[in-house]
Amino acid sequence: MDRRDFLRTGAAIAAVTLTAPGLALAGGNRSTMNLTKPNMESGKLLMTCLNERHTNRNLSHDDVDLPTLGGLLWAAWGVNRANGRHVIPTAMDKQQVAVYAVRGDGVWEYLPQKHAISRVLDGDKRPLFDRAGLILLYTAPEDDRFAAMHVGSMYQNVGLYCASAGLANCVKYQKHEVLDAELPLPHGWKTYITHSVAQPLG
Repeated sequence: MDRRDFLRTGAAIAAVTLTAPGLALAGGNRSTMNLTKPNMESGKLLMTCLNERHTNRNLSHDDVDLPTLGGLLWAAWGVNRANGRHVIPTAMDKQQVAVYAVRGDGVWEYLPQKHAISRVLDGDKRPLFDRAGLILLYTAPEDDRFAAMHVGSMYQNVGLYCASAGLANCVKYQKHEVLDAELPLPHGWKTYITHSVAQPLG
């Protein structure tokens, strides 16, 4: 094996080593990873979820497992039709929203068309919020008069998913903009609200 082959082999091994369990590499990019597609046959009946949906602030600090992360992000902003449209409506179908997942291994942007996540910030940023296992950031243009409606649709879907999966969750209008200067947000966008999700304590 010559030096060039050795370096290529070493890089391939390093990429595999750094891949998070349960995720597949997307496009060979170590920072962009595919999520498991949600099981559309799983979960509780809708009326049961509506009955059980509630705020629970007793949140574990442990990371949410990756299949659950995929389900949460799909519920918030996933694609549910062949024409690329989403699980929530947006005014005039502008689709001007984005969701970020704050985890122990960094901050990840959800890529709905690929059902994948791309790491945009390194390090554990959860202490900037409430240290919950997962914090979702719902973002949209600041001057969009429909943005609050869109964000509300996102966190209501996630709340119903949490009721179905037995997860604790809490929507918060606190410290929601703490990462805006670091996130790759388009000009004029901001984080409207955060959503803490984790296994319940007790």
